[in-house]
This record gives sequence, C-alpha cells and structure tokens, in this order.
Amino acid sequence: MTTWVQFWQTFQEVFRYTWAHMVWINLVLAIIIIFFQRKEAKSAWAWLLALNVLPGLGFLMYLLAGTDMHKRKMFKIKGIEEQINDAVRRQEYSVKSRELEQENPDLKDFSDLVFFNLESAGCMISGDNAVEIFTDGNDKFDALIEDIKNAESYIFLQYYIIKDDVLFQRIREALLEKAAQGVEIRILYDAMGCRSVGKHFWKEMEKQGIHVAVFFPALFGRLHLRVNYRNHRKIAVIDGKVAYVGGFNIGKEYIGLDPKFGHWRDTHLRICGSAVGGLLLRYIQDWDYAARENLFENPKYFILPEEKAGNVKMQIISSGPDSELQSIRDNYLRLIHKAKKSIYIQTPYFIPDESIQTALLMATMSGVEVNLMFPCKPDHPFVYWATLSYVGELIMAGANCYTYDNGFLHAKGLSIDGRACCYGTANMDIRSFALNFEVNAMIFDQNIAGEMERIFREDLKCCTRITKEMYKSRSVWIRFKEQISRLLSPVL
Repeated sequence: MTTWVQFWQTFQEVFRYTWAHMVWINLVLAIIIIFFQRKEAKSAWAWLLALNVLPGLGFLMYLLAGTDMHKRKMFKIKGIEEQINDAVRRQEYSVKSRELEQENPDLKDFSDLVFFNLESAGCMISGDNAVEIFTDGNDKFDALIEDIKNAESYIFLQYYIIKDDVLFQRIREALLEKAAQGVEIRILYDAMGCRSVGKHFWKEMEKQGIHVAVFFPALFGRLHLRVNYRNHRKIAVIDGKVAYVGGFNIGKEYIGLDPKFGHWRDTHLRICGSAVGGLLLRYIQDWDYAARENLFENPKYFILPEEKAGNVKMQIISSGPDSELQSIRDNYLRLIHKAKKSIYIQTPYFIPDESIQTALLMATMSGVEVNLMFPCKPDHPFVYWATLSYVGELIMAGANCYTYDNGFLHAKGLSIDGRACCYGTANMDIRSFALNFEVNAMIFDQNIAGEMERIFREDLKCCTRITKEMYKSRSVWIRFKEQISRLLSPVL
C-alpha cells in the first residue's frame, strides 16, 4: 500500500510541475514543429492551435500522435537488395529506350507513369496477370477460403482489422485444416486495428501451429504510442500463385452482418500472375520487420508461375511514413493530371492534401468529367464533416459528387478515361498518404478500368447527387462543423 501512495504522490508532483511549466513546454514543442519536423503548413498550424487552445491535453495528444516517424527505411530487403535494384534498372532502361512501348503499344501514354513508379518506389511492372474484382464481402471471402483450402505450400495473411467473430471462425476452420496437413501459415496484424482482440486469441492460434506477428505492438497490453502510424494493408498470398489486395478487413460488418452499417460496399482484387510477387515481397518485408524473421532466405516462396495467367499489366505500389515520398499519393496525382476525359473516384474518406485537391479542381475546370462517390453514413463523423468541406469546393467547380445510400461505401480507388485504374488499401486522404502503411495495385488495362467505371455507374442507382443548390442551402451549424473538422483534420 505504501508503494502505491508513494507512486501517487510522485505522479501528483510530476503533474503539478508539468502544468506549472506548460507554457515553456508548449513553446519548445512549437519550435520543434516549426523548425525540426517536416510538416505541411496546415498540419503545423493545427498542432500549434491544439497546443495553445488545449493546454495539457494538446501536449499529450502531440506526444501520442504528433511526432513524426523517423524517415528511415524500416523494411530492408535483406539479402536481395542488389537483385531487386538490378531488375528495376533493367526495366527503367526498357522504358527509356521505348522497348516497353514497342512490346506493349497500349502503354504508350503511360510509359512516363510506369517510369515514375519505377524510379521513385522501385515498382516493377508485369504484364502476365489476371484480375478478378470483388465488390461484395461474401463473394470475396468465399473465394479466399476456397484458395486457402487449395493451398499446398504456404498461406500468408495480413489485415489491419481481424475480429474474432463468425467470419474469422470460418477462415480459422480452413486454416487449421491446412495447418494439420503441414501447410505453413502466417498471420500479420496491426496492434491498433486489432486492439479489441486479446493476446489469448493469438496465443491459441500459435498453439494450433499458426505463426503470428504483430505490427507496432502496444506497450503493457493497451498503450499504443504510435496511434497515428497504422499498417493499413490487407494482403493475402497463397503459394505465390494467387494474391488478394483491397479494402475488406476480417469482421462480420464486411459481409453485411452489422446493422449499424448494413450492406458493406467495398472493392477487392484477386490477382494471378507475376504481380503476386510484388505483394509477396511487400508481405515478407512487413513480416521481417514485425517478427524479426528473414523469409527471403527460403527459396520456396519465390517460385515463378509456370504459365501466363493473363494479359493485365500492373505495378504494386507501397507507401508509408518511413519513406520520404508519398508514392501512392504521387501516383494518384500523376493519374489525375493525365486524365483527358473522365475521372472516377470512390473513397470512404475524402480529405486530400492541397496538391490532390488542386489537381481535381484544375481537371474539373479543364472540362474533364470528375466523379466522386463517398458514404452517406459516416463511421467517423469528424472525418465525414471534413470530407463535406473538400467535396463542396469540387461541387462548386462543377464536379459530380455523390453520397452512397445503400449501406457503407468502403471502396478505395481511382480510374481515368476507361484506360487505367489504381485500387487497393489507400483512402483518398492525408492519413493514408502520409501516416499509414498502404499498398495499391496500379493497373494499365482497358477491360479492368472499364469494369471499374461500369461498377461506379451501377452504384449510382443507390446514390444521391449533391447539387450546388443543396450544398449552398446547408445550415450554419453544418458549415461550422465542416470548417472545424477541416482545420483539425491534419491533427486527428
């Protein structure tokens, strides 16, 4: 008892000292924000506002969420750096010398984007892929479970959210059956996204022969010091032959069983072909960082496909706060600037940075048909009001903006001119661009891009278009919430 009394007395003394010197602490943090951390102006001003308007609380918020991750290469490709770099250099030469265009005439207008992704992020391009699009969670997970049942060597799963409910019980049953057959199974999850699941859940999985690793684990079981840095990737790789990437996490809401959201409209891709290697590479890098286990040393993971799966050309693009460049944001930006006729965007959260917002406004005012769809029912009200603020600017410029009314829209992607599209885990917001670890598939194929746009137009049957008149007539209270949310969005 005496120990707890001493602890409480010490805590009170530290608190009183900190509070008494809060002005100086805020001043030091302000200097750090302005002079030592590379924050955008909006983000810096938002943090300065929080520190001064919310003394004490703003200080705690900054310690937990405001400090920048050191820009270093977290995910080192141990043992194969030279091979990867050599392959990238060869592809760069192929693009520069026009060899890629000669072999793939449909890439002529996108060779600069291919080269940009190669040069800035080392994203290899492959042209032997097949892609299947899922917009319903039941269909996606039925296909995934079937692929799990057909696995012969290994199953790698990585999800931001995994919940112990009816959906994962189905997946776990299939995984345990394969584990009993000697198939290697690994599950990588994000500590923040899976904070509702206790350690006993994962320990039980390990007892069943399944390898488990956690990204940015919490301290003392619940304290998340990196609340702003989340591994938002959703990747599944099976035997190096098939891979999945997209918006669906593992939870009953993703198959429409949560009354709060109703129908869950998302987009997920099933990929066969050489692009599977790009998602496998991403998974192994993440696993190596989280588990401190180098899987690159085992050649069984890198068996090339024997047959050509299809003709779809794509690059796998990753981004995260450990990189100096925001690769997915930059790819989106290049796509928007390249659009000549139309742009189709679906995203649950639309909080773009200035470059993306300006590019969309320029496209709209240049005669490009800009179409944006986002949810009518927010899962995060604060983000929803900030979204409306940015959407309003596009509406007034002439863009077509829609709210999806048939449940919750969680699809994440962009398509231009029915010729190219980029879909994956990244939302169209500053958090995904700068703070989260994300992965997208950049697809250069008229059939896939055309199908994405056809799906968008089909979704319009369940949408409400926000007209200029509707936006102008919103109440003063709504306008206030929009501006406050927009102002604080770089912080929260």
